[in-house]
Amino acid sequence: MKNILTTIFLCAVSTLSAQTLHNSDVHDLPEMNQSSVREVIQIPDILGYKTLKCDFHMHTLFSDGSVWPTVRVDEAWAEGLDAISITDHIEYRPKKNILKGDLNESYKVAEQRAKEIDFLLVKGIEITRSKPIGHLNALFINDALPIDVKDPVKAIEAACEQGAFIMWNHPGWPDNKSTLYPVHEKLIKEKKIHGVETFNEFEYYPVSFDWCRDMGLAFMGCSDIHGLITTRYGKAKNARPITLVFSKDRSVEGIKEALFAKRSAALFNGELAGPADLLRALLNESLILRTINAANGSVEIINSSDIPFVFKTANGVVVIPADKAVRTKLPLTGTLSVENCHTGSDACLTLNLPLKEL
Repeated sequence: MKNILTTIFLCAVSTLSAQTLHNSDVHDLPEMNQSSVREVIQIPDILGYKTLKCDFHMHTLFSDGSVWPTVRVDEAWAEGLDAISITDHIEYRPKKNILKGDLNESYKVAEQRAKEIDFLLVKGIEITRSKPIGHLNALFINDALPIDVKDPVKAIEAACEQGAFIMWNHPGWPDNKSTLYPVHEKLIKEKKIHGVETFNEFEYYPVSFDWCRDMGLAFMGCSDIHGLITTRYGKAKNARPITLVFSKDRSVEGIKEALFAKRSAALFNGELAGPADLLRALLNESLILRTINAANGSVEIINSSDIPFVFKTANGVVVIPADKAVRTKLPLTGTLSVENCHTGSDACLTLNLPLKEL
């Protein structure tokens, strides 16, 4: 009993000692302030590039979102992201009679906050039309106003004239059919669509993995968030869908160069989609293999990243959880597939056995 009371007393003293005297009537509790606390997402750099965690699709009060633009910056910083783009709708702005400012205003508001905390902000806008053309984000624009034209193809062309990267959003929405229409084929051929949102909010579109692989498009993953991130995805680490961008440096210009070069992958809920060479490099940098008994294939695999990996072999499934080490047995010959590393709608990353490249 005496030890319990001593522990309670020490805890109380510790709590009180953290308080700061504000004045004779007010004591501050600085340990409660989390505004400068940030998650660290552990995903390795690969192939000489920096791995940047990004979300290029989100909305604010300046279209049909419910938060101020600065909230988007602070949320993303706190979650461990490196860059975002606020992509408010051109055509759908239900609060425009209340909020002053043109199509560039949400970026201007967010830009000031991004500069204050040294966060990367990409200027973007969403071209919002019905199918067949659907919704498209124009990223790295200079001015949203010339993109506000009636013809959606001319809107895309106006964005491309500014050097924009065009992302085709949620191709399976709103009819639950991921259809590549002739207008998309034409725009892709003319290099006026550069990436596809393979993961959006809580959905993903397997056929879009094939489009990216076969037509040279960037794999993209985005939240399309309208409300608070924590309300939509909870407070778990790395909860929202993101785009991993493998950039030459930490800069908006570096991100733009990487996306046009198709050095990206989409990540959500432990599922990766991207080019095989990039996924292989991520896996190789994340995992360390230690042989326990070469004769029977007994190994220890350490995963130093926040991405789990799921191996499937002739003997069954082996899960390598994030930030854990696993002791297991792998076949001595053959191949294994990494089931959560998608390179196509029916294709996963494969590795030869025995594993020597890790």
